Amino acid sequence: MKLQLPFRNSRKSLPSAQRGIISLADWHKRRIRWSVQSLHAVTLIGLLIVGLGPILWLAKAAITPTQDTLRQPMALWPNGFNLDLLVQTFTKVHIERYFMNTVWIAIGSWICQITVATTAAYALSVLRPRGSRILYGMILGTMFVPSVVLLVPLYLTVLNLPLVNIKLVDTFWAVWLPAGASAFNVVIIKRFFDNLPREIFEAAQVDGAGPFRLFWSIVLPMSRPIVGVVSVFAVIATWKDYLWPKLVLPSLALQPLSVRLPDLEGGIQLDLFLASLAVATLFPIALFLIFQRMFLSGGALSGAIKG
Repeated sequence: MKLQLPFRNSRKSLPSAQRGIISLADWHKRRIRWSVQSLHAVTLIGLLIVGLGPILWLAKAAITPTQDTLRQPMALWPNGFNLDLLVQTFTKVHIERYFMNTVWIAIGSWICQITVATTAAYALSVLRPRGSRILYGMILGTMFVPSVVLLVPLYLTVLNLPLVNIKLVDTFWAVWLPAGASAFNVVIIKRFFDNLPREIFEAAQVDGAGPFRLFWSIVLPMSRPIVGVVSVFAVIATWKDYLWPKLVLPSLALQPLSVRLPDLEGGIQLDLFLASLAVATLFPIALFLIFQRMFLSGGALSGAIKG
């Protein structure tokens, strides 16, 4: 006769929320519980300092005179603050010009990236023409090529566009068109399309929906979460890009903030430069705050990770 120990399956009987490195019995001990909670608090405070510290310091320095920033960089306005610095970013630096250039570049790059990524992913995932697997493998292969290697041939291409012999340098098209060739966007949207219910596609085709109607009326409305996430990635990547706009936009009237502000650093006061940086960071921060639910929930990427 076998004796069944009461603790034999105790691990399986515990709810998943109670399982962890520390056992339930140890968690009830005040010393261990206090130590773990203190460690959590210290870790959270450290992450807040590392993540928000530079942004908060920039916000403070944006309205702090240059001498105070140099003498006491960590002090909180030892001799008062100057809100006029924010106004001077528009009157002296004319940051609105470069801000609008950045907005136009971001909008055009976003349109190119979303158009190419969604249509290519739709063709590879839903239409599935002959040779789609080979084409998808080639797209994946481009992700292993460093972007620096493609810099020279890409510049020669926009310098004299093949077949049509058009010079795209010093135009926004030189930034818009290369931005559309993003293999990462195609892959992540295709993975999301792969997990969409095929029964809906078949029902729409039975009702007479063609490929374009199926894409526009069925696939895109169901893919708003992943399209939103990719859109935020595309806009932020374009907003902070420096090297490529520096090469293809030599005219000062067309340069974005990421290119123009570093060039202005040596010609203006430090306080005015920091104020300009603070104004330039407002848009990406606002964009993240608007779409933070989409990032933190993780639901938009769930379909892309499955399979």
